[in-house]
Amino acid sequence: MIQILHIAAECYPAAKTGGLGDVVGSLPKYNTQAGILSAVIIPKYSLRWIENQHWTTVYTSSVWINWRQWHFRVQQQTGNSLGYPLFVVDIPGLYDRPGIYNDPSGAPFGDEIERYIGFQQAVLDWLLSFPWQDRPRVLHCHDHHTALIPWMVKYCQAYQQLAPIPTVFTIHNGQYQGAFSPKNVHLLPPYEASARSLLDWGGIINPMATAIKTAWAVTTVSPSYLFELHQNSLGLESLFRQEWRKEHGIINGIDSQVWDPATDPMIQFRLEANNISKYKTKNKRVLCEWFGFSNEYPLVSFIGRIVNEKGADLLPDTYRRLLQSGARINFLILGTGESWTENEFRSMAHQFPGRVNAVIDYNEALAHQIYAGSDFLIMPSRVEPCGLNQMYAMRYGTIPIVRSVGGLKDTVPDIGEPDGSGRGVRFDQFSVEDAVHAIYRAASMWYNDPETVVRLRERVMAIDFSWEKTIEQYFSVYRNLGARIQAEEVKLQATREETRAPEPAPVRKAAKKVPPKKTIIKSTPVATAPPVAATKPRKPAKTENNAPEKPADTPKSKPARKASKAAPKPKRPKK
Repeated sequence: MIQILHIAAECYPAAKTGGLGDVVGSLPKYNTQAGILSAVIIPKYSLRWIENQHWTTVYTSSVWINWRQWHFRVQQQTGNSLGYPLFVVDIPGLYDRPGIYNDPSGAPFGDEIERYIGFQQAVLDWLLSFPWQDRPRVLHCHDHHTALIPWMVKYCQAYQQLAPIPTVFTIHNGQYQGAFSPKNVHLLPPYEASARSLLDWGGIINPMATAIKTAWAVTTVSPSYLFELHQNSLGLESLFRQEWRKEHGIINGIDSQVWDPATDPMIQFRLEANNISKYKTKNKRVLCEWFGFSNEYPLVSFIGRIVNEKGADLLPDTYRRLLQSGARINFLILGTGESWTENEFRSMAHQFPGRVNAVIDYNEALAHQIYAGSDFLIMPSRVEPCGLNQMYAMRYGTIPIVRSVGGLKDTVPDIGEPDGSGRGVRFDQFSVEDAVHAIYRAASMWYNDPETVVRLRERVMAIDFSWEKTIEQYFSVYRNLGARIQAEEVKLQATREETRAPEPAPVRKAAKKVPPKKTIIKSTPVATAPPVAATKPRKPAKTENNAPEKPADTPKSKPARKASKAAPKPKRPKK
């Protein structure tokens, strides 16, 4: 029986634009490995990975949105290659299009409200078909795309049978709240008149605010980010303070079976016999050959979305100032995003050949190699709810240079800490001056104190960022809500080749539906709160559905190994 159902818009490797996909793609696997069978359900997008899978239909029905009937089916992935059951909701006309949030030109889909209301209704309709004893014991909703579910199960008569199931709402990014005009309230399923005020915040319908009010528990992806939301959350500050008793900040984990330098098939030279210096030297040499860098200079890399949120727009001026001052440092950029900053990086690659190079692309394999071969990874984020890249970097022996925000503050103590707990270089202000100073500190350590660099690499590679450490905090949240979750023998793990999916349930068909009668619901007084602008849908530069599949699960322990051959050399990336 599924004990925890994760409901989200993204799940790696099926659909991903950022950290949401990574977390939803790995947390359920480690839940399941701990004996708590967890599953994921996402929309069925027209993306390559999804189209290449075999799917078994387990439920068919329809939902009504704006007096229009939308037929849908719930399908389960055949083979269980992910280590947990993955379900998709196929709604022809709403999700069968290339892209998660945007069309191929980068423009946001104009019917986002209908898409996510339809998805949430379909998930709840499917859950109603379960015998009550087989229903999940926790509904774990992620970000604004699923934020109306805690409200729907309480106040929409069609779904109130599910109200006894505890709901947990996780905020991965509080800047995207899914807000829309009250003029579109008719798109929602019929609800109790008394519940109208729970939808309102600042005169608009705000799904994230609604979830904060109605979910049994609210989590964010780091303690520092939770504190920051209390100070600045685009108008929700007072609401976060009001609901503080049910809020929890829990640092994300990483999939240590995928991100393992001793077994990673995507890097050129794997870690052998814990010889970190040899492993780093060889992988750096590969990067320098590919991109025309001198191996004698420290290599500072940036990996991620080239957007203002990630602070990417700070880097061109920072790099120019360093290079024009004569700093002997090389810079590598990998990612896609806002065209202005992309063009700045391209221009710099021509202006400073052999010192700057940029790959304006999403390339999962190259990202792994950059983590393995770089000396430093820079993350100058304006906002960073948790951050996974700094954890990947440390796992691969790359020292992070980060701004002191959100999860970066929680995971990267500065090397100047008196207790010797430092893991990287931090700077506080979002300014070229502070970023330049931080990079100078890192480069100075690389040139003048190589022994400290060696010790720091050893320290950060030994840190346990795995989900095994984190999931116990989630289990504690679930149990404190009264959820009857308990460890059971789950026959889903072993190796990928040995994994078998649970037998799909027979296809259930819902009873024939008629359009719901729309009753006029009198609006209750709107809760007083500062006005908030309707947030636009997330606009990733490029969906990551073409990422290679994750390597097979491996044991956590890494015994010393004999020398192994280097992985086959991929084609050299274009400069």
